[in-house]
Amino acid sequence: MRTHVVDHPLVAHKLTVLRDVGTDSPTFRSLADELVTLLAYEATRDVRVEPFDIVTPVAPATGIKLARPRPLVVPILRAGLGMLDGMMRLLPTAEVGFLGMIRNEETLEAATYAERLPDDLSGRQCYVLDPMLATGGTLAAAIKFLTDRGADHITAVCLLAAPEGCARLEKELEGLDVPVTVVTAAMDERLNEKGYIVPGLGDAGDRLYGVVG
Repeated sequence: MRTHVVDHPLVAHKLTVLRDVGTDSPTFRSLADELVTLLAYEATRDVRVEPFDIVTPVAPATGIKLARPRPLVVPILRAGLGMLDGMMRLLPTAEVGFLGMIRNEETLEAATYAERLPDDLSGRQCYVLDPMLATGGTLAAAIKFLTDRGADHITAVCLLAAPEGCARLEKELEGLDVPVTVVTAAMDERLNEKGYIVPGLGDAGDRLYGVVG
């Protein structure tokens, strides 16, 4: 597994505002969207392409286009939805699948409660969107779900990550014969006793959409 922390002043600036407890939900959603687009630029460096012949106003030329099968973008519900538009801005021809996973706050284990994905993902590059790589259980379960269906290249895009989550992810994916990359805006200090990232930014779903229930 490879972890890439994006080191860029615009990324750091937008993340700082996201962390601020005084940032309201509309501003949070807008900034998260912008931040994901910046992360997507780094996350798609290994996107598969193929040659494509064109004619410019001056002469014939050979460029590239996205290869088929198309990349699959998979937001983890619900918070991952807040990252979808920012990702699709750079991959407008990608397909989108959905994976609903919830973390048991007592055991910190992830369970799948919904999915809308192709049954066969053979040969597919998948981009998983999950704002917080905290304990790592949800992301590990999502990656296994996708690779069990045949996905052969996984890139996870996260706003924040914790060292404990990265360590667990690497351990749980040990022996998986599929390249996995985590692209994140920052590697924070640690997890607290409730499994939240410190200093973090709080519950990403609540910050994006407000507290429900």
